[in-house]
Amino acid sequence: MEVRELTVPGAVVLTPRQHSDDRGMFCEWFRADLLAEATGRTLELAQANCSVSRQGVLRGVHFADVPPGQAKYVTCPSGAVLDVVVDIRVGSPTFGQWDAVRLDEVDRAAIFIAEGLGHAFFALSASATVMYLCSTGYSPGREHGINPMDPALGIAWPADIAPVLSDKDLAAPTLDAAVAEGLMPTWADCVALDAKLRST
Repeated sequence: MEVRELTVPGAVVLTPRQHSDDRGMFCEWFRADLLAEATGRTLELAQANCSVSRQGVLRGVHFADVPPGQAKYVTCPSGAVLDVVVDIRVGSPTFGQWDAVRLDEVDRAAIFIAEGLGHAFFALSASATVMYLCSTGYSPGREHGINPMDPALGIAWPADIAPVLSDKDLAAPTLDAAVAEGLMPTWADCVALDAKLRST
């Protein structure tokens, strides 16, 4: 499995080795030992989600309170998406920065997103299926969002596909407003949680 760190600390792309023959293809899209080797910690599995989106659907930028936060391991087994990670940890050296990776049915890469990072994806294909493993279960009171179209974020969404957002994501606050409202996780809390997870 090939491992590549993104420019946002806490985000890692893992691309599996594929074994193909006349019957089809096989790959190990998740390996706990290789993820631990790449990140220095394990992913406690609490929930697995599957999302199917039509072209142009933009979901996010979503994040959860820290602690406990919610780490994710995301892949796209069918179709293609632009997967985006945003550093929303107040006090982080890379606060406000983002990085993106294409997840698709060709490379079958996955991305690990640590607690405290914002996550979004944009469906590039006619239909795209996204599956993700989560370290904690869904808890509405701890879940938040930032408007993915916020100019302050400056995310380079595809210009040739009209974005389709939910009412909730359209109404989400800007980055500055979310900071002012005290919604964002802090760098200090995320570093402390990471240290705790690495020691277990």
